[in-house]
Amino acid sequence: MENFNIDNLVRENIKKLKPYSSARSEFSGNASVFLDANENPFDTGFNRYPDPLQRKLKEKLSFIKGVASENIFLGNGSDEAIDLVYRVFCNPGKDNVIAPDPTYGMYEVCAEINDIEYRKVNLDADFDIDVDSILAKTDENTKVIFICSPNNPTGNLMTRSKVIRILDNFKGIVVVDEAYIDFASEKSLSSLLTQYPNLIIFQTFSKAWGLASIRLGIAFASSQIISYYNKVKYPYNVNILTQSHALEILDNEEKVKEDVDYILKEREEMINSLKDLSYVIKVYPTDSNFILVKVKDANFAYDKLMEKGVVVRNRNKITLCSGCLRITVGTENENNNVIDVLSSL
Repeated sequence: MENFNIDNLVRENIKKLKPYSSARSEFSGNASVFLDANENPFDTGFNRYPDPLQRKLKEKLSFIKGVASENIFLGNGSDEAIDLVYRVFCNPGKDNVIAPDPTYGMYEVCAEINDIEYRKVNLDADFDIDVDSILAKTDENTKVIFICSPNNPTGNLMTRSKVIRILDNFKGIVVVDEAYIDFASEKSLSSLLTQYPNLIIFQTFSKAWGLASIRLGIAFASSQIISYYNKVKYPYNVNILTQSHALEILDNEEKVKEDVDYILKEREEMINSLKDLSYVIKVYPTDSNFILVKVKDANFAYDKLMEKGVVVRNRNKITLCSGCLRITVGTENENNNVIDVLSSL
């Protein structure tokens, strides 16, 4: 993208901000005596502050993902990366963002928290983005367009050419949330980062990597955007327990691939089983680790599942998802529990 300057999108107060300088961020090299951060000197295993920039973790993740370390931000879950989009680029009470509807609810929650207008554009009949309607909704105060792909709760990938068309025609920030990309039939859009300096891609350790409880989210973007993220984030936003456990799991990539293959196999079997049920009206195509299912009575089915101790997500009141349940693909036994309940209705 020619003549693009990310500074033109950044809030003036953020450009002028002098970030907090933590003790560890000011030091690089080897040392044996640390008397700079007012830490307890007795080794408990956790008495020292963690690396504020998670250098070892980014280096290993860079090798696996094929994205340079300087283009990686790590946060306290993807929610931190979402919130920082607003805090870096959006002026409260003035700017707006656009997102398809339905999609992941935290985009709207963060907009409300940051006093940013949140504009919705319905997905089309195939749950794909309507590019013309999205672009028509923009104005001079539109700073960000969010695109979740594969989308939550619909499960489908957004058409790659349509996402690129938005990138080609919108001069603000385009966020593509790829939380479920490891279960998808297409590759990440991370290869487009060098071509589009306004592109931010979210990924996560919570899904395919099986680390939801350690709260570790990923953002890939230009080094300029990453520098602003690091400027605004809290100094030690990713604790040492999270960093250490993530490093361990990154050493076991083959096990993660095996788990993904298992989930994909179970997903296919579950889709076939659901399609055979008389209570099921439609099973929507999915590129994620969950399935959106339209049933005869979503509220009744949800209650019956709950009675049997099976928790799914009732999406009946969500735009375009009337009558739908969102069902995560679990183990074979867990999936069979769902099928057993629905087959009895």
